[in-house]
Amino acid sequence: MSDIEKVKNLRKSTGAGFKDCNMALKEANNNLEKAAEILRIKGVAKATKKMSREAKEGVIVISGDINKTSLIEINCETDFVAKNEDFLKFVKEISDLNNMCSSDLDNLKKSKMLNGTSVEENLVALIAKIGEKITIGQSVTISNPNSQNYYYQHSIIKDNVSKLGVIVSLETNKKNDQISLFGKQLSMHIAASNPIALNSDEIKKELIEKEEKLISEELKSTGKSDDIVKKISIGKLNKFKQENSLLTQDWVMDPKKKVKDVLNEMKVENLKIKEFVRIKIGE
Repeated sequence: MSDIEKVKNLRKSTGAGFKDCNMALKEANNNLEKAAEILRIKGVAKATKKMSREAKEGVIVISGDINKTSLIEINCETDFVAKNEDFLKFVKEISDLNNMCSSDLDNLKKSKMLNGTSVEENLVALIAKIGEKITIGQSVTISNPNSQNYYYQHSIIKDNVSKLGVIVSLETNKKNDQISLFGKQLSMHIAASNPIALNSDEIKKELIEKEEKLISEELKSTGKSDDIVKKISIGKLNKFKQENSLLTQDWVMDPKKKVKDVLNEMKVENLKIKEFVRIKIGE
């Protein structure tokens, strides 16, 4: 085998650049296996250096079916890489594995990919090949008894890869077109309205306290009496809870109604919104 053919074979098996392959072969005295090991070691070193940089771009990938659906966020440094074919192939395969692992990231990183090596090893190799920091971000799997999952993706890059992803779980024993339509519309509503909880009781205490502090600061300079300030403060806080709780948000398809009104009007016995997740790159 000629030196050029060896370089080509090494490039094909490792994904490394021509120059790196050529140098590795020289260092390994033209031994392909040893050269691949050298590239892998150097790749790890390069990847480690890149991990100190910021990765604010990326994609959201959704996999699964109506019974079990998973969403995973993969971050990179630039939008250019987020549309790279090697990157897209990698994230789509990871997404399927993530659904199998039920978003257990430790198991996911150890899982074998189609090329026989682990997700973690493939991640390092991809960082070395592409030249950017790539990280696995948030990951959620939704699977509930007697429930159906619906999802929506916005700013789709390709297939099930996008910039924003939503999964919503509806608890019901029935399956029909009415429920399916509501599930799809509800996932779109969540994408647009960005609720932080299903109802006001589920909003995290720290978010309520933060909002109370902001309202207090806003009202300090009004010169109004303490009683008036207290009433205004309560009103503003209640409005915050209403606007950020899914059930009390204005329904995007008909703002005159609340989400809970639409749910009740369907008259489907025991139909409930069980849970939801919404993740957008950059938020």
